[in-house]
Amino acid sequence: MATVATAKPENKLRLLLLEEKGAGQDPTVWEMEYDGQTLPGDPRHSPEKLHEWLAAKKIGPAELHPRARAEMARKLEELARSNHDLEQFAYIASHDLREPLRMVATYTQLLAERYRGKLDKNSDQYIHYASDGALRMQALIQDLLAMSRVNSENVPDQSVDGNGVMAEVLRDLETAIRESNAVVQCGKLPVIRANRANLLQLFQNLISNAIKFRGKEAPKVSITAVPAGPLWQFSVSDDGIGIARESHEAIFAIFQRLHTRTEYPGNGLGLAICRKVVESYGGKIWVESRPGSGSTFNFTLPAQEAQAS
Repeated sequence: MATVATAKPENKLRLLLLEEKGAGQDPTVWEMEYDGQTLPGDPRHSPEKLHEWLAAKKIGPAELHPRARAEMARKLEELARSNHDLEQFAYIASHDLREPLRMVATYTQLLAERYRGKLDKNSDQYIHYASDGALRMQALIQDLLAMSRVNSENVPDQSVDGNGVMAEVLRDLETAIRESNAVVQCGKLPVIRANRANLLQLFQNLISNAIKFRGKEAPKVSITAVPAGPLWQFSVSDDGIGIARESHEAIFAIFQRLHTRTEYPGNGLGLAICRKVVESYGGKIWVESRPGSGSTFNFTLPAQEAQAS
């Protein structure tokens, strides 16, 4: 990913590019004279094209002044600490909310069962609203907890067989697959270096979305993986309703929904969790899709060390 910023000291326009290299790695800063022309593609989404463009203009990484390097290190440390504090807050708040909310949901459901039809019509409707709201809040808290745990689990990364993870995901989604008559095909998956719980979240969210956002026909889902240098590129493809180009980036934002809850259930956190998992390993995730033509979600993850060498 590259972040672009411009400055204009003494009427000279210069361009700074901060290229993130993944978790735990120092970014590269590129500095150049800039004529105001449009960069090739969007540098945030097209690092390969950006590198080709920089190389063609014989532009290399800039040497940072020691003071600037120290300031950048301090800012990165502050950002990491702030992100950690936010994750801890989300985990603690969500965890502590679960028990009182469980009681609300339980007793509103009991009221609905015991007094349905015995009170006036409005009362039945009010109890239904309260019960439905409590259940939706429970689902939201579960998703928030899942997201906060991505980087906070004290489980070390390990060599994980993708085929075993996929078998477990398909067992968990067995009811959804059966009810939708979905056909899920999966090629041979590699062994990768990751946290198994994170991989379960990642694949489960992507496959359940492929089943949920289907067209009129029974959904067809395909999962493949191909080597990409020291990484593996995974693809989860479907023949569903598709996504408009202008929403390709927005769908990965937290709480971002393209449809109402009456059309498709959910809290808009699934893809945000997927992006957080992938980026925590220095990978990237993107979608190729258009309305009515299905979607393919691609993401990269590190290969097992033996395969990367």
